[in-house]
Amino acid sequence: MGSFAKVIALAADNKGGMAALDTLLADSKSRTPAEIAAIPDDRLLSEMSRRIFQAGFSWKVVDDKWPAFEDLFSAFDPRVCANLPEDRFDALLKDTRIIRNAAKIRSIVANAGLIADLAAQHGSAARFIADWPDSDYIGLLDLFEKRASRLSGQAAMRFLRSIGKPAFITTNAVVAALIREGVLTKPPGGKRDMKTIQDTFNAWSLATGRDLTELSRILAMSVVEEAPPSSKYYTRGLK
Repeated sequence: MGSFAKVIALAADNKGGMAALDTLLADSKSRTPAEIAAIPDDRLLSEMSRRIFQAGFSWKVVDDKWPAFEDLFSAFDPRVCANLPEDRFDALLKDTRIIRNAAKIRSIVANAGLIADLAAQHGSAARFIADWPDSDYIGLLDLFEKRASRLSGQAAMRFLRSIGKPAFITTNAVVAALIREGVLTKPPGGKRDMKTIQDTFNAWSLATGRDLTELSRILAMSVVEEAPPSSKYYTRGLK
């Protein structure tokens, strides 16, 4: 693992200088733990569900239909969504205003239950996420993979970043940069590789004062070409 200063220099060179790089990084600043903890649980369920529907599908189509999702799922109130009646589920599968994917619609119900459980145990699901240490980010990903529905890999990573939680995302460019820097020898394929990535990000964060999101975006912007995907942790997208 080399100095992250070299990675920063590569990213700045690719983006037209350090000032340009800083401008790009400014548009995705993480929230403070207090700010994350203040997010209502219905907004967590909405963002979680949006990332699940975006996985493997057109993001534009999902975004265009999201106001209808908000309307039909009672603004993602976890108490309402967790108790969705079967007749209501059947009606949603026929409603052309939303994406009629039965498994993903079921995930909203299941994840509403998870959010309600976390809220009951921790005051709010957002407080639980806010208090989770960034140094064990992969532990939070593992929890979602085990306890949430369809929220694993990049969907979980993008969900966390969308609510302002510091998050690295194992996109093509990030993984290519990690291989270039000698952190990995191949795209990540399991928990051992993910721990190696976490340990490296922790060391870089300590050395630079930058959080997981900033480090991840700088890695992505230090790469010009994308490499081919080959694992569940390694999916398309530059940032």
